[in-house]
Amino acid sequence: MSFVPFRPPRRILMGPGPSDVPPRVLEAMARPTIGHLDPAFIGLMEEIKGLLQYAFRTGNPMTLPVSAPGSAGMECCFANLVEPGDKVVVCRNGVFGGRMVENVVRMGGEAVVVDDPWGRAVDPDKLRETLRRHPDAKVVAFVHAETSTGALSDAQTLCAVAREFGCLTLVDTVTSLGGVPVEVDAWGIDAVYAGTQKCLSCAPGLAPVSFSERALEKVRGRSRPVQSWFLDLSLVMGYWGSGTRRAYHHTAPINALYGLHEALLILREEGLERAWARHRRHHRALRAGLEAMGLAFVVPEAERLPQLNTVRIPEGVDDAAVRRRLLEAFDLEIGAGLGELAGRVWRIGLMGHGCNRHNVLYCLAALEAVLSEAGAPIERGAALPAAMAAYAGDGEAP
Repeated sequence: MSFVPFRPPRRILMGPGPSDVPPRVLEAMARPTIGHLDPAFIGLMEEIKGLLQYAFRTGNPMTLPVSAPGSAGMECCFANLVEPGDKVVVCRNGVFGGRMVENVVRMGGEAVVVDDPWGRAVDPDKLRETLRRHPDAKVVAFVHAETSTGALSDAQTLCAVAREFGCLTLVDTVTSLGGVPVEVDAWGIDAVYAGTQKCLSCAPGLAPVSFSERALEKVRGRSRPVQSWFLDLSLVMGYWGSGTRRAYHHTAPINALYGLHEALLILREEGLERAWARHRRHHRALRAGLEAMGLAFVVPEAERLPQLNTVRIPEGVDDAAVRRRLLEAFDLEIGAGLGELAGRVWRIGLMGHGCNRHNVLYCLAALEAVLSEAGAPIERGAALPAAMAAYAGDGEAP
């Protein structure tokens, strides 16, 4: 067998992640590799920490990117904050809330689950009632933006409820960071994790995390070591601490961190508020086109993520065949459903660099063409005019 260099096809990524990576980030990742203890690289690390503090809206000194994907960021938070026997209330309204439950169990904790329907936000009243029945709970964990459904929960209110009962909060912002408001300090979030491949528009493989002083008090007061050596904050901060002297912990993914730095620079140049507004604006146009075509959203409008649009598959349409045809004929990727929504929905992402007018209109045109070819019961010729009308009535620049 002969081998040749891999040349990936050019795709338009409009699924639940990864999102399109801008040329500036790709160029940054191709820069010369230097040592992970090089003074120049340590200076870059400090800048990344500051830029992550900006993105998270926090002053937490313990803010850094874990050298692994968002799932490792989740495990880092649970491994450090949960000890055997700790009672943790987990709000579950989709796949990733379910993964939180698994983390609690694997850390030896006791998971108390608050369930809400898939496609709905977490109900703060259910959380409050559960905490009344479990006054010994130590942590409340929930997903801010549930990637499996496109539902956005009210993190500010959920954190306030947790504080009423003296609980730490542990929040998944993998799909929300950079796309909708995330206010770590203002909302009182104690531990938060995200991913680089969603609205930050960086390559997958890093997990930004941030821990409050309250969370660090819990870590310092542990009765036994963190079960994961690699994710133990007391060790990681020897490398990601302050100043020029760093203790070797692991060889950081140097070029990936070049990319994250560039992606965070792009976010800062645009400004968080403008980035949030851009995601809302293009969501409104995409929504208008999809609904004009006859597709129905799963999540009620008031609880809907602008950057992840989950729509029901029309009756009689083959889910996989449509996604395959979009990929083959249009180089366009949209996402399948997960869990109980598998085969019933499509997840259409509008994240970061890929959240723009061209992608909205291209996706609508391609989806209409493929659904028409499949004989689906849709309204032909309505999607693009509806989207353009939404842009015209928006009152904002494209």
